[in-house]
Amino acid sequence: MNKSSTRKKSLKNLLWAAFGQLVTIGIGLLLPRLFITGFGSETNGLINSAQQFLAYFSLFEAGIGSISLQAIYKPIAENDYRQISRTLSATNIYYKRTGTLYLITLTAFSLIYPFLAHSSINYFVVASVVFLTGIGNVVMFFFQGKYKILLRADGKNYIISNLTTITTILTGVVKVVLIYLGLNVVIILAASFAVSLIQAIFIPLYIKKHYKLLDVNTDPDFESISQKNFILIHQIAQIVFQNTDVLILTVICDLRVVSVYSLYKLIITHLESVLNIISDSVEFALGQLFQVNRQLYIKRIDIFESAYAAISFALFSTAYCLYLPFMRVYTRGITDINYTDVWLPLLFCVIAILTAMRRPMLMTINYAGHFKLTTPQTVAETIINLAVSLLGVWQLGIYGVLLGTVVALLYRTVDVIVYSNKRILHRSCMKTIAIYAVCIVDLLIIQLIYNLIHPAIQNYLQIAVAGIVLVVINLILFAGSQAVFFRDFRQVLLTTAAKKLKWHKEA
Repeated sequence: MNKSSTRKKSLKNLLWAAFGQLVTIGIGLLLPRLFITGFGSETNGLINSAQQFLAYFSLFEAGIGSISLQAIYKPIAENDYRQISRTLSATNIYYKRTGTLYLITLTAFSLIYPFLAHSSINYFVVASVVFLTGIGNVVMFFFQGKYKILLRADGKNYIISNLTTITTILTGVVKVVLIYLGLNVVIILAASFAVSLIQAIFIPLYIKKHYKLLDVNTDPDFESISQKNFILIHQIAQIVFQNTDVLILTVICDLRVVSVYSLYKLIITHLESVLNIISDSVEFALGQLFQVNRQLYIKRIDIFESAYAAISFALFSTAYCLYLPFMRVYTRGITDINYTDVWLPLLFCVIAILTAMRRPMLMTINYAGHFKLTTPQTVAETIINLAVSLLGVWQLGIYGVLLGTVVALLYRTVDVIVYSNKRILHRSCMKTIAIYAVCIVDLLIIQLIYNLIHPAIQNYLQIAVAGIVLVVINLILFAGSQAVFFRDFRQVLLTTAAKKLKWHKEA
């Protein structure tokens, strides 16, 4: 592994993904309000419900992407294009089958879905929204999937990030213009899909130019992705887990409640995307390192876990403070349902923190390829979520489904931390536990101080200023605490600071 090249790729991934995420957040916050004010909460709920239902259809992918990614880390580190080509050839065959099955199922589901949702919206509109929401995945399976895997494993996520940013901007502009023109939601989604085809055209051209030794039509190595069935079980469990809430709310409650849930979820989703930028930017480096130097990997994953914990706790602590002020401003003038709820911020932030806490060790499980061995735990998490959510929704409504997620996450997060440390890294899990214990103490202190100050926030400018100030303060506190208690993380911070200081003096 070339250390300099790895660092440059990681930095490119981080910077371009960060820029893209800023664009995505801006457009992502603008569009839901436009859809709500232009078409009503029911239409916004329909779009979000369709997206969550169609997430189940990604099961057709059958874990091919995840196992292919893990399978080509080593040959990429060794520059073995023969093996890379054979693995991606097998991947390509599966993806073509998947695309065909997905299209057939999507068409059938689009015709059935209008009968499932509690909605007064026209049948044709509902069916069309569902179809247009899912058709992009068909294109991905046929033209982009295998190549995106290669770019991720080779540390070139920034190519995907840049393309995503461009298409996000263009589709956002198209949606805004067409909404203001008063056009039908079906036309708006159809136009957006047409613009998104840019990725399907550009990515194959980029691969052809920059990976001349790659041949996805060579003899396939199906053995390299033989664990796909176990990953499929993981994916089934995770997709059910992640989309249970909206599914239950759609069937038992109504689409306006789904709209409320979706707006609160939107904030967390954007913040989780920021965290994904960090993990995705170094994913390829850690994945390759795990295969060639296990001891160095252990040192690096500890440093990464401290950094990831500090950033995630800082973001979600800030989110909890500003959730309600933002919702009051964002939904001002919307009267078809109440969007302000004091308990939802707490529940969503607890879910987000628990999810973040297991990310580094979950990456370790994936690098080790322990998909078969961790299948029972993943299934158990899903069963717990379903059981508690179904029992809770009848008495507590939206709170019930969120509590189901919290209970399931508590179980699985503890399991991931213990399993990864003991079964893969062969050490005590106390280091990981200590990292999060420090963060939790910091979190309680921050919330106590903020509740005492409790500033009045009434517009977007005040929200932005408060957000920036809180994030900076939180990052200093959380990162500083990690540096005080953990030597390796402290050394990284000091070394980085020394290099920056030297660079400024020379400049």
